[in-house]
Amino acid sequence: MTGATHRSAEEIGRTERGPRPLPELGEPRPGRQPEVVDTVLDNGLRVLAARHGSVPMVELRLRIPFAGDDPSHPARAEVLAETLLTGTERRDRVRMDTDLAAVGGTLQASVDPERLSVTGDALASGMDTLLDVLNDALTGATYPEHEVNGERERLVERITVARSQPRVIAREELQRHRYGDHPFAREVPQAADVAEVTTEQVRELHRRAVLPRGSTLVLVGDVDPHEAVDAVSRAFSGWQSTGSARELPELPPVEGGDVRLVHREGAVQSQLRFSAQAVPRTDERYPALQIANLVFGGYFSSRLVENIREDKGYTYGAHSTFEFTPGNGTILVDADTASEVTAAALLEIRYEFGRLALNPPTTAEVESARQYAIGGLLTSTSSQAGLASTLMNLAALGLGQEWLAAHPDRLRAVTVDEVAEAARWYVPTAFTGVVVGDADQLGGQLRGLGGVTLP
Repeated sequence: MTGATHRSAEEIGRTERGPRPLPELGEPRPGRQPEVVDTVLDNGLRVLAARHGSVPMVELRLRIPFAGDDPSHPARAEVLAETLLTGTERRDRVRMDTDLAAVGGTLQASVDPERLSVTGDALASGMDTLLDVLNDALTGATYPEHEVNGERERLVERITVARSQPRVIAREELQRHRYGDHPFAREVPQAADVAEVTTEQVRELHRRAVLPRGSTLVLVGDVDPHEAVDAVSRAFSGWQSTGSARELPELPPVEGGDVRLVHREGAVQSQLRFSAQAVPRTDERYPALQIANLVFGGYFSSRLVENIREDKGYTYGAHSTFEFTPGNGTILVDADTASEVTAAALLEIRYEFGRLALNPPTTAEVESARQYAIGGLLTSTSSQAGLASTLMNLAALGLGQEWLAAHPDRLRAVTVDEVAEAARWYVPTAFTGVVVGDADQLGGQLRGLGGVTLP
């Protein structure tokens, strides 16, 4: 426009009386609760089926508890997950892929110390085929020798690369620091152990551990929930077991203490990882702790991000989140920094721990975090895939749709005083952790701070 004067963003955001006030946050609209059937079949498989008719698809999630004490278990479990869908007595790999493709379907398997997971989807009209292919793998996987050999070699290459990545190293070191030799700490097997896995070992593991009793299947999509459960019952009638799939042994509590410096020669960045004991998701204090965590470092408007990213520029991103296992919950805090500011970042993170405990969240901070938590929950469950994953995560903790539906009201009911009480979980002495970086560069910095065990 001719004669118009350009104004900066700062000028636009101000008036003669000062900065323009931000509008009040609106109340999120309550989400429409889906129709859900939650039942346990005769073979011990728990099934949750939910109607979510936004698109004519169905999402599938299967969780089989898959813990093991044997040090070789992680390697064998990884090979099993990679080859579970490579052939059965009825279908070879090509036939499995062809049958799934005919109904717009996919299936993928993965494993971690807690569970063997299968994730899939298909056109809603192809749900029976999706279930049939999955059941075929669960009850009739043959693990062809050439498939096991090929996938094992590829796994060795991928694991070798993964174990050189800073984030993988930091996670492994944190797990070992928190839990020692507990099976939960064995997330990425050694490449040498994978290379020794035989086809017969994989088949034996399948016979012993791929069991329906104690497992959970979730279906979400443009389906009738009752008919979906009936379809699962028919498809999986031959998947039987007398024993139960093995859950992870109880985790020891995380005890606060010194941070351990882990040497990574030549590193130009450091990975900072911290953890503290929290409460299970079922605990009545969890909603207040969830809001306190958001204020601390759980979203972009948090105190931690404002300090070490926006103000100091020490990191591109910092995060604080929860990790839940049955009957347990922990707080996880992470940030990656340049080597030269590692000690300064560690100091500021400790400062923010103490500040949250001593200067609890204000009313404005609580309200902002509350609305973010409610809105995030509604958004994450608005898609079929999001709802399926959320229901599965809750089912692993013994929860269901009722808990999910009631959680926004629990968040709304949390008071500022309850958040202040929850913020006391963040005292610096409650946390422990690791710093992964070049000890030759970091040792002098961190020695001066104290509370750091040097290599």
